[in-house]
Amino acid sequence: MPSMSGRDRITVGVAQIAPVWLDRGATLDKVASFVSDAAAANCDLVAFGEALVPGYPFWIERTDGARFNSAAQKRMFAHYLDQGVVIERGDLGTLARLCRQRSVAAYLGVMERPPDRGGHSLYCSLVYIDAGGEIRSVHRKLQPTYEERLAWASGDGHGLRVHALGTFRVGGLNCWENWMPLVRTALYAQGEDLHVAVWPGSLHNTADITRFVALESRSYVVSASGLMRPEDISASVPLRDNMLDNAPSLLANGGSAIAAPDGEWVIEPVVGEEGLFVAELDHARVREERHNFDPVGHYARPDVMRLTVDRRRQMAAEFE
Repeated sequence: MPSMSGRDRITVGVAQIAPVWLDRGATLDKVASFVSDAAAANCDLVAFGEALVPGYPFWIERTDGARFNSAAQKRMFAHYLDQGVVIERGDLGTLARLCRQRSVAAYLGVMERPPDRGGHSLYCSLVYIDAGGEIRSVHRKLQPTYEERLAWASGDGHGLRVHALGTFRVGGLNCWENWMPLVRTALYAQGEDLHVAVWPGSLHNTADITRFVALESRSYVVSASGLMRPEDISASVPLRDNMLDNAPSLLANGGSAIAAPDGEWVIEPVVGEEGLFVAELDHARVREERHNFDPVGHYARPDVMRLTVDRRRQMAAEFE
């Protein structure tokens, strides 16, 4: 149980970086560099943005991405698919070994291309690698948001899990999943007191909800965002010229932040800057704030209402 064993104080790093957009290998190399930086800063955990490897589907809203049966959109999706992360193939193996060697855990947003769903659909997945180098959970985003549904499939509850980290129990969600009250409750009910919210990167996403979830859960909340700039788009990417036509200087501006269990900022949102932002968190603050509100403890009424969660990995066929 939290507060009964382990260390009350842990160090957390938020890596706000841009991908080498739609280049899986180069982006993983960049992630590995920041994992090493986090280890050098004595971080116990480092968090990266949503769909960072190989990148968020920014092309959709900029290139008429909803046009049905478009040859250009098909070509773009095939390119995106080719750069997807196949965990079973070992695409995260080097990173997992680095986490073990440097004794640091990581939350990483990836575009997962899972063989158990046929291998030709993509899932926005949040992967937790522990400090021993083991992949402990892969959470596929339950509900892609708006234009994301043109590139991503819907996930399931299999990855709704929390993990011990010192006296903390850490869990995480992708982007607008953090607005879904029942999904948050599924993590709270497992004892979550350090919540990692990952975003493609925008202050308008993180400015309010980071503090709101901290106040609701009486937990620390880490918002890890990416950046996206025109120069991050390689010349080899289909539709690059269309994307850059009248493009702003920042397609995603970051906004990474950390809030304390009372809703106050530990690190205020950081905009437009790549970097590793580090803070020490004290579990005693969680225990203090749970005194007057504990959403699944003394301030819950399971005799009146309860949540049921299906954590089976969803499959298109079962073979007996």
